[in-house]
Amino acid sequence: MTKKLLILGAGTGGTIMANKMRKDLSRSEWDITIVDQYKTHYYQPGFLFIPFGYYKEADVIKPKSSFVPVGVNLVYSEIDKVDGENNKVFLKDGEVLQYDILIIATGTKIMPEETPGLKGELWHKSVFDFYTIEGAKALARFFKTWEGGDLVINIADMPIKCPVAPLEFTFFADAFFLERGMRDKVNITYVTPLSGAFTKPRASNMLGGLLKDKNINIVTDFVLAEVDNGKKTIKDYSGQEIPFDCLISIPLHGGDSMVERSGLGDDFGFVQTDKNTLQSNKFENIFVIGDAGNFPTSKAGSVVHFEADVLFENLQCYIEGRPFTAEFDGHSNCYIETGHGKGALIDFNYDTEPLPGSFPFPGIGPFGLLKETRMNHYGKLMFRWIYWHILLKGKEMPIDTKMTMAGKKLN
Repeated sequence: MTKKLLILGAGTGGTIMANKMRKDLSRSEWDITIVDQYKTHYYQPGFLFIPFGYYKEADVIKPKSSFVPVGVNLVYSEIDKVDGENNKVFLKDGEVLQYDILIIATGTKIMPEETPGLKGELWHKSVFDFYTIEGAKALARFFKTWEGGDLVINIADMPIKCPVAPLEFTFFADAFFLERGMRDKVNITYVTPLSGAFTKPRASNMLGGLLKDKNINIVTDFVLAEVDNGKKTIKDYSGQEIPFDCLISIPLHGGDSMVERSGLGDDFGFVQTDKNTLQSNKFENIFVIGDAGNFPTSKAGSVVHFEADVLFENLQCYIEGRPFTAEFDGHSNCYIETGHGKGALIDFNYDTEPLPGSFPFPGIGPFGLLKETRMNHYGKLMFRWIYWHILLKGKEMPIDTKMTMAGKKLN
């Protein structure tokens, strides 16, 4: 009898796993289905470039069907809930799908409506996000005619997708207005709930130093409570207020609503998952990848890539009834655009913070860790091609799944 592998979500993680598993599993023995309510695949790192005119919408979108391999059933439908006790998934259109193994890859989304005043009368007029295609495009239109004032970049709270993206936006804004000859008319303030520019000490010091060098104000330990549309201020829970003429918000994030309806999530709606095996804490035949899980690491594309290798191996073990042989160590690496054709790079995991050095080859690079280089900027630009042509298709990349200390300097 044919067994069923069901994948919920055709974003980065779901698409990679559909490709990897279809190549590995016999079609006569395994039926693979992937479900997603949207037909368009977005290259989300590209949203950052749209407000500044570097990319257009066409540069970051392609049909999801282009990346789903032959032999995988693609179903476009909103997901209602998972019934883990009976191995069923209920779709909003009434269809019920059975599974032997379920992979949840439903990602995360912004929830501006959860913060009082954020999605108010100024939304996409003076208050913007750039974590959606709509927000990025609206901001691009606004920047074309904006004459300056107080530009505030605010992270409502953690966790968020790509924790370095707000910093990248801030560096890009500095360069953008400098190149337009109006940097003296724009007062830039970076407002974060963290105690520094980033979560890890060395990276925070390096990135905080860049903010200072670029004459960018930083306000730390600020957890957003509300946005006052009338006064054009943001307020934290202690009552501190910061005025803005243009607010760039990174709103609260949460998991897909079906996670809560299924009883699988934590308080943020992220699936409770073993951080090393990627297996659900509640059902042994449910696995999780990417932003949908409550992994204590960055919600970033590189994490999904490394998790996919681990999940692929552990699914082989599960199918064959063997103990898991792969373990995810929290590996993440991120290119950080710093403006003016330069970038930085960080590489870290659950236990090791970003360190200086060279990547991926010791002493050779070509990329430099925790330092600004032009090569790092080119690495960020090259990644878009790699994403569409290699990563999504589940092909091998020349980077170790587990973080290595080779090329890193402890002192």
